[in-house]
Amino acid sequence: MLTQACTVLDDAVKKGLCAAWGVASWDPSPLPALIDPAAPKPSVLMVRAGLLVGARTLDAADALIKVWDLDDGAVWGMSPFGGSVGAPVWARIDPRVFLRDGSRFSHVQAAFRVACHLPRVGSVAVGTDDPAHLGELVDALTGEVEERTIREYRKLLRDRSRAQPA
Repeated sequence: MLTQACTVLDDAVKKGLCAAWGVASWDPSPLPALIDPAAPKPSVLMVRAGLLVGARTLDAADALIKVWDLDDGAVWGMSPFGGSVGAPVWARIDPRVFLRDGSRFSHVQAAFRVACHLPRVGSVAVGTDDPAHLGELVDALTGEVEERTIREYRKLLRDRSRAQPA
């Protein structure tokens, strides 16, 4: 069914009914096994991104990116704060450890910047009705992510998920 849907959407682009199409998935885990490499690929893939995303979701997103051969600009992240920057988790952790010179950023800015690397995405969708919040997030894009720390974090997530019963 996924292949059929991709074909129908690709035909709609060819007919000028839409400019592009994409796939958005909160849990992309089942999708890699369903991809037919001969089927049309989406213009955009949108998946959950950020520190609250589990290893299984990150690995599935990476698999989709690889099988569809998508560059960073075609991959978008969503829900980098798990729903709210006011959630208790953001007061308990310091995501600035993932950034070089993280001390110049707020916890929210650091979490947003890290979301661009968990998984690697070119854009991150956020919702806000506060222009100052949006400005704070845009300013966070100047932060440099410590890639080694991201790799270590992903390894810890995988190790932890393997140790837990299914």
